[in-house]
Amino acid sequence: MTISYSWLKDYLSADVSVEEMSEILTAIGLEVESVGAVDCVKGGLRGVVVGHVLTCEQHPNADKLHVTTVDVGGSAPLQIVCGAPNVAAGQKVPVATLGATLYAADGEEVKIKKSKLRGVDSCGMICAEDELGLGASHEGIMVLGGQAAVGQPLADFLGLESDYVLEIGLTPNRVDAASHVGVARDVAAYLAVHCPDKLRTFAYPSVADFVEGSAANPYAIRVENHEACPRYCGLTLSGVAVQPSPEWLQRRLSAIGLRTINNVVDATNYVLHELGQPLHAFDADKIAGRAVVVRTCPEATPFTTLDEVERKLSASDLMICDAERPMCIAGVLGGKDSGVTERTTSIFLECAYFNPVWIRKTARRHGLSTDASFRYERGADPAVPPLAIKRAALLIKQLGGGSISSPLTDIYPHAAARKSVALTYAGVCAAVGKQLDPALIRKILVALEFEVLSEDGSGLTVSVPTYRVDVARPCDVVEEILRIYGYNNVEIPQHITIAPGPLAKPDNEAMVGAAAALLSGQGFNEIMSLSLTAAKRYDELATYPKERLVMLQNPSSVDLNAMRQTLLLGALESAAYNINRRQADLKLYEFGNVYYRQATAGSVTERFGEEPRLSLLVTGAQHKKTWSQGAPATDFFTLKKHVELLLQRFGVALHALQAATLPSDIFADGAAYKLAGKPFLELGPVHKKLRAMFDIKQPVLYAELRWQVLLGFAARQKITCAELPKYPEVTRDLALLIDVGVTFDRLREAAHKAERKLLQSVSLFDVYEGDKLPEGKKSYALSFTLQDSERTLTDHDIERVMGNLTKAFEKELGAKLR
Repeated sequence: MTISYSWLKDYLSADVSVEEMSEILTAIGLEVESVGAVDCVKGGLRGVVVGHVLTCEQHPNADKLHVTTVDVGGSAPLQIVCGAPNVAAGQKVPVATLGATLYAADGEEVKIKKSKLRGVDSCGMICAEDELGLGASHEGIMVLGGQAAVGQPLADFLGLESDYVLEIGLTPNRVDAASHVGVARDVAAYLAVHCPDKLRTFAYPSVADFVEGSAANPYAIRVENHEACPRYCGLTLSGVAVQPSPEWLQRRLSAIGLRTINNVVDATNYVLHELGQPLHAFDADKIAGRAVVVRTCPEATPFTTLDEVERKLSASDLMICDAERPMCIAGVLGGKDSGVTERTTSIFLECAYFNPVWIRKTARRHGLSTDASFRYERGADPAVPPLAIKRAALLIKQLGGGSISSPLTDIYPHAAARKSVALTYAGVCAAVGKQLDPALIRKILVALEFEVLSEDGSGLTVSVPTYRVDVARPCDVVEEILRIYGYNNVEIPQHITIAPGPLAKPDNEAMVGAAAALLSGQGFNEIMSLSLTAAKRYDELATYPKERLVMLQNPSSVDLNAMRQTLLLGALESAAYNINRRQADLKLYEFGNVYYRQATAGSVTERFGEEPRLSLLVTGAQHKKTWSQGAPATDFFTLKKHVELLLQRFGVALHALQAATLPSDIFADGAAYKLAGKPFLELGPVHKKLRAMFDIKQPVLYAELRWQVLLGFAARQKITCAELPKYPEVTRDLALLIDVGVTFDRLREAAHKAERKLLQSVSLFDVYEGDKLPEGKKSYALSFTLQDSERTLTDHDIERVMGNLTKAFEKELGAKLR
């Protein structure tokens, strides 16, 4: 939300600088994200002053140049060479001093420096209108009035005030602050409580001069759907001249980033940003049958909006219609054929309060987001339309002439009742965390336009102003009190009392922290991607079918219309972002939840699922190139190394993993595993077609781990302690000829089954398959580590164990020694 500082001061008379204003707004919950200067003229005419031409002589070396001496209020006059034909001694003129930058009307930028013109020094520039960006005339220099003070900044003399704009990070519940009056009202409340000496007045824009037309309204207004349109106001203006807006209005709108159109449309936009209430102006002569009907239209009715796009209406879209056809999508966007043009002379002005749910659904259905829908869908103030339409009518009359030719029609069959909330002073203080004086509580609420209905020694009952649609409970009112009182005024207590409870084993947060520390120590960077994604990205992913997507009912855009089923797409998006910015060597990890639909009926928890996952992504070079070695590219084994270290950190032995099916639409190659019989881990190079979705040309290695499975495994593990062995370990090797279908895992299990006490570990160090072996056979070379914790092993012990192992391999797996 963009707020103009000078515009704000129209309603708030206070001795507050723009810096103080920024601090106040942030303190009361309207966080100022940036403050910027806005100049009426580009550059603000900085460095341009009023000068007095003391002398004007012919240039000795040029017929069309003059050598002048100009007093600019400095210690000595300046010598300036000027080529304007109308320069003369005694004039007051604008002078650009050395170092000033001029922005001409044609866009040219000129830096003023000391120079020589035909052999004569020139220490400044006497300016024409176009050179200052004040007009298009270049017939001669500007000659100022005699009352101009020498040395005075030209901007001050011309009354060109610079403005400041404040960008406010508006939260969704604070639509009341989506206007200059709303912001001024909050600031006035703060000043009334904290700095009453700085606050002079706060006032709403006056409509005291509004006079209704005497003739009956020639347009019959009918509201057929009061649920969607609880309040509708309308009136007509005649004899209006549609023309460009005056300069002051153009400056106001352009300061907050709005493009000016004409005086009528600009007037409605001005009131929108002044009061936060949208309005719409129709060309009254285009309203067929002199009827304005608020209703819905049949399904798939074609309608062309102002942006010249033909849309198919839903039967649930509220429309403003005439006797024959729709004219406007209510609260969202006007129609192409009913708007105001330069030929318009009669205007039907509309101002309404629409149901937020209806407007939000219509805006999302058509993919539209306008200034009007932004306010309506968050909840406009139902009490404001009469004030806003009177204000807009007076402004149109001021800017375009004409007259208000009809009475104000206000259809409001069921007036919105103000909500009442009861508070206890003890409850307020307990929620705030500090003892507050009841008089201060009352003062804050009154300053925010809450009406005190009743009060006693223990508390009070207040009526909530209609502009605060989000305030309904005592805690909401307490929040209002606290933000005006000031969060920073609540001291942090010296002692905090807590009742610690038993922690879950294992501690999820501790495990996440340990994993993050391990990965960060290996050079990974943590990322956090959005849980929302585009459903269309799942069109080609059979592993994550589109039918299982959790879709948003009212997405903010088509690119954020579904909840993610995997962390992969966010990781690839982050990788693409960095690669496109010449950061191609990446190690990324992310902890995040994924979401999926698991049933079509039942409760929310039965229909939808959510689970935490951990993703790892590596791409580019393993390390930077040095003088002694190159920069090898990351490969499958680079990623596998990091995954193995992570699993070892939490006690997952590699032999505890069981092979699973790798999703071929995600990975070009790789491996997938189960842990304790549950799908657990997939890793490998990402498929080329997935990389192409993000325009990534270099190979990307990716792993995704189901965190809850690892957490469950860790919960079942018991930590045991043992004394370090005093006696040496012994290694022996065996080369076995086995069937090609026999896996190392089966060999390892058979070995541990045959020798439970002395066998510490089994490892595979060589695999051979070739024409020198019988068909259907392969050779495995295994290394066995033996150790006894109580004594040194003898040759007899070792031979006995190796004999038992050999017999077990022959009996259970048909193995033969090579």
